[in-house]
Amino acid sequence: MTTSVIPRHCAETFMYNISGRSRRRSGSPPLVSSWVPFIGKALEFRKDAHKFLEEQRRKYGDVFTVLIAGKYMTFIMDPLLYPNIIKHGRQLDFHKFTQEVVPSTFGYPPVLDEVYPGLWDQIRRSFQLLQGDNLSPLTESMMGNLMLVFRQDHFDQDGGWKTNSMYEFCSSAMFEATFLTIYGKPETGSRHVEMEKLREDFVKFDNVFPLLIAQIPIWLLGQTKAIREKLISYFLPQQMSRWSNMSQFIRRRSELFNQQGQLKDVHKAAHHFAILWASVSNTIPATFWAAYYLVKHPEALQVVRQQILDVLRDGGVEFSPNRYTMLSRDQLDKLVFLESSINESLRLSSSSMNIRVAQEDFALRLDAKRSVDVRKGDIIALYPQSMHLDPEIYEDPQDSRGKTDFYKNGQKLKYYLMPFGSGSTICPGRFFAMNEIKQFVCLLLLYFDLQLEDEHKHPSLVSNRAGLGILQPSTDVVLRYRRRAQ
Repeated sequence: MTTSVIPRHCAETFMYNISGRSRRRSGSPPLVSSWVPFIGKALEFRKDAHKFLEEQRRKYGDVFTVLIAGKYMTFIMDPLLYPNIIKHGRQLDFHKFTQEVVPSTFGYPPVLDEVYPGLWDQIRRSFQLLQGDNLSPLTESMMGNLMLVFRQDHFDQDGGWKTNSMYEFCSSAMFEATFLTIYGKPETGSRHVEMEKLREDFVKFDNVFPLLIAQIPIWLLGQTKAIREKLISYFLPQQMSRWSNMSQFIRRRSELFNQQGQLKDVHKAAHHFAILWASVSNTIPATFWAAYYLVKHPEALQVVRQQILDVLRDGGVEFSPNRYTMLSRDQLDKLVFLESSINESLRLSSSSMNIRVAQEDFALRLDAKRSVDVRKGDIIALYPQSMHLDPEIYEDPQDSRGKTDFYKNGQKLKYYLMPFGSGSTICPGRFFAMNEIKQFVCLLLLYFDLQLEDEHKHPSLVSNRAGLGILQPSTDVVLRYRRRAQ
């Protein structure tokens, strides 16, 4: 089936015949059409979004519209135009999209003001508890929980080399430490005994998440509904009430939900489950890529490790692999080489899509010379991966550590690294996520000698999660590690 760009009114005449209504409007961007009702180009986009969008850009320019799963999505591919899109906070909004798609994905009713007065605004304000001064207790708790997992699962006395799947190593440690930090510890003991089963079910759910967020009915997805119900049941109020050391963030959200008498317990639990997904689904692959690129480049690893040791020493701590180590939030902020390395791995692995929904019909001004007509309900999408991998912007797209000035067509870019989104929809937990990744990598580098079993094996990116954040590796790699002697 060939792809063509046709005047949008021609495609809309055809769509009128199958949908019963015309969407014709002049001044719109060209419409990439495959003549497949509803589905449109969804399958090609899901197979490899970056490749698909670059093909359309080469053929039709920096602004075009694609029909994907029943939605008209206008892609803005020139990063010089991003500031003009991001500033349209009133006419282009993200929250309507999330209110339609996210509740059905996680299994709770939409948070509408007419049903739950004021709850949505209070939920949004609760994310402030992941930022600013609130980061300090979260950072301290996460460090202790990572140390607990490392100590009990990976520290031993024989000092010999061990092997493990690297993604599995990162996933198991980050999943459990993040859970303990956000939701707290069990009634007895320091670790939840069901953690491995919870993670196993979480991975099953996460594997079909791209289909759920695309609004494929859950009943078409095998055992997904039953798996989601199991995951939700873990966060029922009677279960969570027995946990201790819960983060202020989750305590506040629980208080808000308990104030809503008409909100069922299972729906409160579903909200908490959604936070678990948001907390680890992208942080785990981001941690993998940060660790992987450092282990793959031993010279860079040594520079990062030395700065960690220097920061500890400046704080009066002489590191020893025989003692437990804590790094404060202020100390993490001083690790500029590590942060640069993480940012580079995020650039190479992120595939987030910044989405805005038109709240009215209007002419969207792109720059001083161009504007396009958009209609109420249409989706405007920024796809930063194309910018992240653009050889004009990054002269060596595989190595750009430390740079802060980037240019396109001779003009300096305001936005050049966007793994966490942008504007009013930027990820509210991004500071906590960065600290988590730093903490994991610090402990890995401080306590272990590290090697890749096959130095020539380089996993590619799984492309079918395009638009959802950090892409997972196509295959795992084998990590060799042993406790450091000094």
